[in-house]
Amino acid sequence: MTSPVSTPSQAPDATPPAASAPAAASINLRSQLGTYIGLALVLCGMVALFSSLSDYFLTVETFVTIANEIPALAVMAVGMTFVLIIAGIDLSVGSVLALSAAVTAAAIVQWKLAVPLAAALGLATGLLCGAITGAVAVAWRLPTFIVSLGMLEAVRGGAYLVTESRTQYVGDAIAGLAAPWVGGISAAFVLALAIVAVGQLLLTRTVFGRYVVGIGTNEEAMRLAGVDPRPIRVIVFAATGLLAGLAGLMQAARLEAADPNSGVGIELQVIAAVVIGGTSLMGGRGSVVNTFFGVLIIAVLEAGLAQVGASEPSKRIITGAVIVAAVIIDTLRQRRAGTA
Repeated sequence: MTSPVSTPSQAPDATPPAASAPAAASINLRSQLGTYIGLALVLCGMVALFSSLSDYFLTVETFVTIANEIPALAVMAVGMTFVLIIAGIDLSVGSVLALSAAVTAAAIVQWKLAVPLAAALGLATGLLCGAITGAVAVAWRLPTFIVSLGMLEAVRGGAYLVTESRTQYVGDAIAGLAAPWVGGISAAFVLALAIVAVGQLLLTRTVFGRYVVGIGTNEEAMRLAGVDPRPIRVIVFAATGLLAGLAGLMQAARLEAADPNSGVGIELQVIAAVVIGGTSLMGGRGSVVNTFFGVLIIAVLEAGLAQVGASEPSKRIITGAVIVAAVIIDTLRQRRAGTA
């Protein structure tokens, strides 16, 4: 009986599948760490730059102020990260923020509901708006850009109707969310950090997160694998609406009022933070932690420009240039990965 002879495919230099997975994981981990370090260095460089330009920037008060101003932007950016990963976009988050805050304020001031019930109603409003956006886009296979643009206008109109085009003052009814905790840091900031952590774990450590990345990478392949992407898309948009509703509560708590004009243009800041954090506009790649770095970069940039006396037009030009630079870097990264 002859002994079996090795075929070319069984050559010693062929990498066993079991060995290739850890190697790929190690490469991915190094890439993530490199991105974290790169974003941290950019953030530190900006802090050093503005500290050299202003004697008042490198103070505890400045950083506490930044921390207490970013929770609304941070929680919306978490939702937008998932939306961009599935190759979608949601332009309605600013309007959803305004409507959710308006519903909460109206429930407290006009309808005399208990504060917990009013807050739940505001959150439910955001959840419903996001679910409608996702369901319409999925049911009729419409571009999410167009659907969310229509929702932006419709929901903003709803905010004006609920408030009768007037600012609704809620006083300290929900001020506890913006109340300072240790070192002057607000409860909203602590909650935002918790949501960032949960979002990152959901994206990287759950089956749902793998499905989200898979849909953004190759939706047809997910279908062939037996995964229906439609409910996942709706869930992502609904969750983004819910987080926008929470952002509305955070902003209303900080201002002690709900303004129907609040959140105008904030969707561009949200998208900018996510893109600066390295999430691909083409879908399939992103990180919630990196998005939080993007939020911090935008916040530090705005605070620094304000302290050095930059005019509003100058701040817009510089912020726009940073966004374009982030998109260019993302495009170059994609091309390099495609040719590797």
